[in-house]
Amino acid sequence: MRLKDKYGRNITDLRIAITDRCNYKCVYCRTGNDGAQFAELPFTDYLRIARIFAGLGIEKIRVTGGEPLLRKGVVDFIRELSVLRTVDGEPLDLAITTNGHLLAEMAKPLRDAGLSRITVSMDAVDAATFERVTRVPRSFEAVLAGVRAAKKAGLEPVKVNCVLLRGFNEDQIIPFGKFARDEEVAVRFIEFMPLEEDRVWSPEVVVTLDEIVREMSTFRPLVEVERGYSETARKYVFDDGFGEIGIIAPVSHPFCGHCSRVRLTSDGKIRTCLFSVFEHDLVAQMRHGASDAELAVFIRKVVDQKEERHHIGEQDFVPASRTMVHIGG
Repeated sequence: MRLKDKYGRNITDLRIAITDRCNYKCVYCRTGNDGAQFAELPFTDYLRIARIFAGLGIEKIRVTGGEPLLRKGVVDFIRELSVLRTVDGEPLDLAITTNGHLLAEMAKPLRDAGLSRITVSMDAVDAATFERVTRVPRSFEAVLAGVRAAKKAGLEPVKVNCVLLRGFNEDQIIPFGKFARDEEVAVRFIEFMPLEEDRVWSPEVVVTLDEIVREMSTFRPLVEVERGYSETARKYVFDDGFGEIGIIAPVSHPFCGHCSRVRLTSDGKIRTCLFSVFEHDLVAQMRHGASDAELAVFIRKVVDQKEERHHIGEQDFVPASRTMVHIGG
């Protein structure tokens, strides 16, 4: 029987963080310091876990970090994941989320290894704003080269994610609309969530979906288009059909009722929600000699405990037990 939680949601997407190291210090994620880090598992452990999840109905695996391209062996890991099949005998949909800094030279090897798609986190389309958000100098051109290399390698549609923060990069909305059209990529705006190490989140800093649509429509009108049942982004095209914009709005327009995701941290803990205050130690079961069948039973029990929804902005909201860089993007 395929994975399903107690609310009837089919769990088909697994996100595997293969490191929590990162070469950026983005203001919506990390402090300006290096900070504590958790362990990385051997790739053989991640592969075993992925194989078990695939046998339980997972259809899509997204490899994340930290910054996953920092991890030596990631191309070979993708190649091994590409051999796995869904319960229906189909190849897995394999994706990576990266900050793009190392992507230019790795895009083609990743595609050749079996990667299906890629998402690049890029929070501005001008170098000065980009540096202000990432707190890393002289990286913008490398990321832009990475986006273009991914397109050339056939990792399409290339998605470019931008987290908007009032006071930092809310002036990038229209420039990103132009970027989507000029570079022929799908731009995804993400509402700022309370997952940063500095704990600076407040509702006032969030640039909401409605505000983004309103601002972008002063450039060109947007037309909302149909999206998949469990897709997180509301999808739009411009009125002439050229250029795709998505908006992921967990704060102002939560989509918890359609969530199909679970996450594995780089040190082997299952998280059933980005905002979980509990974790489930899968790797401890492995270290104690659990068989694949026993791990599958453990995973089913964990998934059954998946939260109904998050409580961002509510009086009883409790921050997640880890910050974003240690959860996996």
